[in-house]
Amino acid sequence: MLAANIKEWGQEFGFAAVGIASADDLGAAETGLLAWLEAGFHGEMDYMARHGVKRARPSELVPGTVSVISAQLNYWPSATTAATAQETLADAERAYISRYALGRDYHKLLRARLQRLAERIEAEVGKLDGNFLGDPAGKFIHRVFADSAPVLEVELATQSGLGWRGKHTLLLSREAGSMFFLGEIYCSLPLPPDIPVSDHCGTCSACIAACPTGAIVAPYRLDARRCISYLTIELKGSIPLDLRPLIGNRVYGCDDCQLCCPWNRNAPHTREDDFAVRHGLDTLRLSELFSWSAEEFRERMAGSAIYRIGHERWLRNLAVGLGNAPATPEVIAALRSRREDASALVREHVTWALGRHGL
Repeated sequence: MLAANIKEWGQEFGFAAVGIASADDLGAAETGLLAWLEAGFHGEMDYMARHGVKRARPSELVPGTVSVISAQLNYWPSATTAATAQETLADAERAYISRYALGRDYHKLLRARLQRLAERIEAEVGKLDGNFLGDPAGKFIHRVFADSAPVLEVELATQSGLGWRGKHTLLLSREAGSMFFLGEIYCSLPLPPDIPVSDHCGTCSACIAACPTGAIVAPYRLDARRCISYLTIELKGSIPLDLRPLIGNRVYGCDDCQLCCPWNRNAPHTREDDFAVRHGLDTLRLSELFSWSAEEFRERMAGSAIYRIGHERWLRNLAVGLGNAPATPEVIAALRSRREDASALVREHVTWALGRHGL
């Protein structure tokens, strides 16, 4: 009864779906994680290796954890569609920004919703026997995560019945595709786990074929070092020369493996106003964004996921986009305006971009 109530409360708080998994069923995922790290596929994301096996052992990360509650929050903005996303990708002078980042940063909203759900659970179980709570003193042990700690969120969501891991490594759901965020509540409640969903990718390999840089090196295996999301968000230094032409106009993240997925044809739009498109980011031209000063970037990207990469890497990404754009007077003028930029990183990418245009 409590598990059913938790799912109802989750939907009341705006989650599209809520599932429950045991904290002890991640052995296979641990083996896969260690192999992925050993292959070096995490690139510069040292934090992936730093936390080691804690990612696959919830009770070591949060002592007392018995169950994990996974929650799904849709982010597909109502003003956009797969068609409009493809239109932007096809217009080489416009900037493509991953659909999840067009609105406000999801971390705070997701964490706040999870915390409200945890508090609702705590209020309900406060009347229960301490042994049920996993703590002799009757304390409800819990911690919420919103893409902010060493958590194997896709594996946990799979175990909780929210979907299956697609060949692009993201969680897929028959009802929602993959356009959603995942959050977790680690807790001491011995809740009945949900039944995992079977894989429904079948023989489809659309995502593998669609990846511009060949980052999906095999079904269910991603080399982050080649992934455009990694290159434009996580990578701090220079983008590898051989990958720059393949990035096209994608200046923050990439959605290609999701846009082509049949399960996303009817992906539901979000009901969250915070995820609505801000500052016209779904239609702006590369040259316009490239003209933003550091102050303008900070002001307009405040409260956005984009803010964390900083102005310098923002310009680096845009320079690559401009190098891949047609050599129009507008594009050339934009690049020349930052030929002597204070940042060596920006200057290097601008020089490359101008060289692409024979200048």
